[in-house]
Amino acid sequence: MNGEERLVHVTAGSVTLEGNLSLPKRARGGVLFAHGSGSSRHSPRNRYVARPLNEANLATLLVDLLTTNEEAIDLETAHLRFDIGLLAERLVRATDWLTQYPDTESLRVGYFGASTGAAAALVAATECLKVVGAVVSRGGRPDLAGPALARVHAPTLLIVGGDDVSVIELNRKAFAQLRCEKRLAIVPGATHLFEEPGALDQVAQLAREWFETHLTLTEAPGGAARTQ
Repeated sequence: MNGEERLVHVTAGSVTLEGNLSLPKRARGGVLFAHGSGSSRHSPRNRYVARPLNEANLATLLVDLLTTNEEAIDLETAHLRFDIGLLAERLVRATDWLTQYPDTESLRVGYFGASTGAAAALVAATECLKVVGAVVSRGGRPDLAGPALARVHAPTLLIVGGDDVSVIELNRKAFAQLRCEKRLAIVPGATHLFEEPGALDQVAQLAREWFETHLTLTEAPGGAARTQ
């Protein structure tokens, strides 16, 4: 791990959310992870993707968008994971926290969303136009963002497994509605969870390149910062 990981508490309205913040010593950007259906900040797949981002000097915040009690309810009903409005609002609050936290307040923010978390990330991106510089979706349901798709300004990368046929079609429909800089990347031979050998490595590489391109800052001539 490049840097340190710390447990943080994010206030989101009347609830407090727990998150794991990994902060490289010279962070050049920050990525907020929005987990998907039935997952949490402990998702091994999201943590696997976060590691190379940290190695690229990108801070990562993996946060539970539902409280412990809400997660227990969702395990029974599978309802809250599809409440895109609620998840997006929680993500906006987490973004506010990240931009006010002393060690990350100067960083440009990206979203990495999985499953229904991808839709929440896209909706939240329309509410945080000045802060969010990129969105990446892994096996996501961007179609659930609905009319918000046409209002997304942040460059957006949709990653789908080549054997995840139904989700590919949903992503293609959402992709057609996006008006921002965009890319649809299909990982050959991968299913929905990218469990095949090497599949998640491809996801991590694609995400790292996207975030490095759109989030990190370099020093321009004369000392002014510019987007790389």
